Amino acid sequence: MRAHRQVRRETVLSNKLRVPISAYVVDCAVYADGHRLPGRWTHERALAEVRERDDDAFVWIGLHEPDEEQITGIADVFGLHELAVEDAVHAHQRPKLERYDDMLFMVLKTVCYRGRPEEGAEHEIVETGEVMVFLGPDFVITVRHGDHSSLRDVRRTLEADPEQLALGPAAVLHAIADHVVDSYLDVTTAIEDDIEEMETQVFAPRASVDSEQIYVMKREVLELKRAVVPLGAPVRKLTEGYSSLVPHDVRSYFRDVDDHLVTVTERIAGFNELLTTLIDAALAKITLRQNTDMRKISAYVAIISVPTMIAGIYGMNFDHIPELHWTLGYPMVWLVIIISCLSLFRVFRRNQWL
Repeated sequence: MRAHRQVRRETVLSNKLRVPISAYVVDCAVYADGHRLPGRWTHERALAEVRERDDDAFVWIGLHEPDEEQITGIADVFGLHELAVEDAVHAHQRPKLERYDDMLFMVLKTVCYRGRPEEGAEHEIVETGEVMVFLGPDFVITVRHGDHSSLRDVRRTLEADPEQLALGPAAVLHAIADHVVDSYLDVTTAIEDDIEEMETQVFAPRASVDSEQIYVMKREVLELKRAVVPLGAPVRKLTEGYSSLVPHDVRSYFRDVDDHLVTVTERIAGFNELLTTLIDAALAKITLRQNTDMRKISAYVAIISVPTMIAGIYGMNFDHIPELHWTLGYPMVWLVIIISCLSLFRVFRRNQWL
């Protein structure tokens, strides 16, 4: 098995040279004392530059949806663990934090609010992606999956704050985690507005209830829950000194991230309960409407049954029926029918059946 894996790696390395770096490397930068060094860097030159310097310099490489062939060269240069590399390539991982010797590997789920679909349209309300972070003593490698999970703003914010960036690779990990959790807050705020609109619609007296939209929203909230809740344990590990790669000065920042994550988790739990209540209320409203319709139908059937019954009696083929040859029989029958129908109508109207 190990020999087969070694042969495959050598094949990949031979093919890697034909893949342009710009095809999968979004950015590769060297930072020293909180400032970005000028110039364009390959991952080999960047790591060599960092390890030749005496100051606290590090490399930050950003990758976007690389395949196994593309990431193998970087993994060999930086000594990334093969299991973590496999997770980074194939994605679809739960949020987690793993430690491999002198390296940390963290997976974060990113989310993006796409809005409620228009009538007849189909798309996800909450779109998910992933950010994987390889953290070493002198490097940070981020692997993104999804079009909405760009870290360009995170990089610009850190580069504008040299004091924070000077804290090292752990500061980058914190900035990414803070960015992801802040996006959770934005998404939950948007979902809260949608749920309030649904709540108004459900409890409005004569508004139509679209229970399918409530089910769709509940499904999206569960998807958001799967992205947010498992991240709690990894973030708490980072606040408790899980690894020496995260110094004490950075742990306090992760406590703030943990507080925001708890807020998001509580919101999601509230959304789930509220949507369950709205589903029950919507079903109850539909049942009540059906009962009202059945009462109306029953009332009209009762009114119609009066002339039907009288017509049925006088339609029988008997010679000696009372009032059959009476001159006032026909208008009298109509009078009885009208009075009976109006009386039933008043009774049903008074009892709010009509």
